[in-house]
Amino acid sequence: MSALPTIHDVTIGRTVSLDPQVWQRHGSETWFGLDHAELAITAQGVIRTDDGSHVHRFYTDDEIMLQAFSRSPDGHDADDFTLFHSLSANYPPDQWSRQAFIERMSRAWFDHDGTQYRRFWFEGNDLDQPPVLLHEAVYEAFSAPTRHVTQTCMLYSRPLTAGGAELLLAIETGGDHNPVAQEVMVGLPLSPAQFNA
Repeated sequence: MSALPTIHDVTIGRTVSLDPQVWQRHGSETWFGLDHAELAITAQGVIRTDDGSHVHRFYTDDEIMLQAFSRSPDGHDADDFTLFHSLSANYPPDQWSRQAFIERMSRAWFDHDGTQYRRFWFEGNDLDQPPVLLHEAVYEAFSAPTRHVTQTCMLYSRPLTAGGAELLLAIETGGDHNPVAQEVMVGLPLSPAQFNA
């Protein structure tokens, strides 16, 4: 198997066409919104989780990420897709700012500008939980990873009136002599019928 799988025809160099109803049907209720429905994929990431699952991420140059979960490394069984874009990004100036964000990610609820999201991971447990540590190999070409990214993250969600849920992904990357970045991303679930490449 190639180290860089193609998932539902999506890989580096392909253009993904989205059904804009994915976000338009929610109107102003969601923070999610794009002004275009075509994604030019310029990078791809692969994460192997502790339980043996695989997270496949496809990136554009304008901070949009299509994510797929699968049990197998080649992603042939991927059936859980989410589309994310950035809501905010920050470069903490000191260790106190870093720790405050980690503590915020540890709580059962996450507030973004007055919108409350319940923790999706560790569902049903309102005690503080340490964020999840992931290691991602990121490719910008098919030959070898361009970089390896260590990230501390937590996933949250809230229900939407028109059905489904809006997801929020809080991430800190960097550390160990690399610049630290903190990002909050908003996402909506996708079915395979709502995109093609």
